[in-house]
Amino acid sequence: MKILVLIGNVPDTTTKIKFNADQTGIDTAGVQWIINPWDEFALTRAMELKEAYAGAISSVVVANVGSSQTEPTLRKALAVGADKAIRIDAEAKDAFFVATQLAQIAGEYELILAGIEASDYNGSAVGGMLAELLDRSSVSAVTGLDLKDDKLLVTREIDGGNQHLLCTTPLLAIVQKGIAKEVRIPAMRGIMMARTKPLEVIAPVESSYATSIQKLELPPTKAACKMVAEDNVKELVRLLKEEAKVL
Repeated sequence: MKILVLIGNVPDTTTKIKFNADQTGIDTAGVQWIINPWDEFALTRAMELKEAYAGAISSVVVANVGSSQTEPTLRKALAVGADKAIRIDAEAKDAFFVATQLAQIAGEYELILAGIEASDYNGSAVGGMLAELLDRSSVSAVTGLDLKDDKLLVTREIDGGNQHLLCTTPLLAIVQKGIAKEVRIPAMRGIMMARTKPLEVIAPVESSYATSIQKLELPPTKAACKMVAEDNVKELVRLLKEEAKVL
């Protein structure tokens, strides 16, 4: 079995985001880029599976859509333990466009792991779109993944509990936090080995964008908090009715 892990290149979650001049994107000056956190959990679980079932899993490959500026993020994934990286040389402006590009290389993998969302735009769309383009089964909200004979034992969150599924391959699993306990930090040996691992660059296929960004804007500033004495119930009710308008 070959595993493909989709890798998003996103700003560090501690970065203070600023918009560019026309407010159609972010100002990337000084931004530190990292592996999308949900994809990092997916990669960790893929490596755990490969180590536990060395005879059944032949390779773990990571892929993304992006410019050459995303290659340090892919190299980090290689340092964690992935065997190969693939970069489709195009700007990832739209979920449908990204899914279309990934579809050209994803069909040969029996198991594809995608993070449930990206920490920049929180679109939660690429995994499901890719499954449709490949015409293969997908499972979302996955928090557990293991091999059982020649099938995949999948655990996913549902309202009020967990659901356990026995799935055949090929499968696309859209994973969330819980799929792995802790993400892996590259060791020095892994960083050195990553320099010699293959990073293949592929030209994009012809595809259009399904959406476009008209404008980005910050949420409105929250009003100042008003404190009400615990014994002043009448004032609290008045504020909820007249100002908050929730009663």
